[in-house]
Amino acid sequence: MSALTVDHSAADGREWEDLVRIWQETDAPEGCKVEIIEGIVTVSPPPSNDHNDIADLVQRSLYEVIPKDWGIYQTLGTAVPFRAGLYIPDLAVAPREALRVRKGNYIPAVAVELVVEITSRANAGHDRIKKAAGYAQAGVALYLLIDNWAPGGPTITLYGEPQGDVYRVLRAVRFGDPITLPEPFGVTIDTGEFPVG
Repeated sequence: MSALTVDHSAADGREWEDLVRIWQETDAPEGCKVEIIEGIVTVSPPPSNDHNDIADLVQRSLYEVIPKDWGIYQTLGTAVPFRAGLYIPDLAVAPREALRVRKGNYIPAVAVELVVEITSRANAGHDRIKKAAGYAQAGVALYLLIDNWAPGGPTITLYGEPQGDVYRVLRAVRFGDPITLPEPFGVTIDTGEFPVG
């Protein structure tokens, strides 16, 4: 992972525009993910086969229950400017209208109904701490963290009820146990097929 540090003492106005411009102009190898995390432009390698397999399994479960005017996006930029962040979640569920009213390549994170992050060994800390705080502060209602690299073993944690930059843990299970998402999803995801490691 490489990083480019930008002064982000106040990531509003001109500083935010400069960060986004650098993000947009970052030339990364195909398949790599470029994000802004707390004012630092980061480049992550393409996800592993296990990572992609998990994303597909979750996405298939979600497509069974989301409204027809919502989409599930794998490369949707979600902006959290007050935390100098522009994340690319592994899955983002949002109304299509949120993408159509804003031209460009990102939307405000508050427009996202559910974010799913699947940790990689290199980015687990970002997903567990920095991005969780950003999504909570942005008001994303549900954050599903699929953590194959958790210290106690692979876990899935559903966060909700954001207050400031903190979520409440709604449910936590180990890989292999089902996890149920509340309405508006109302779906139980069978994690028994999730590859480990």
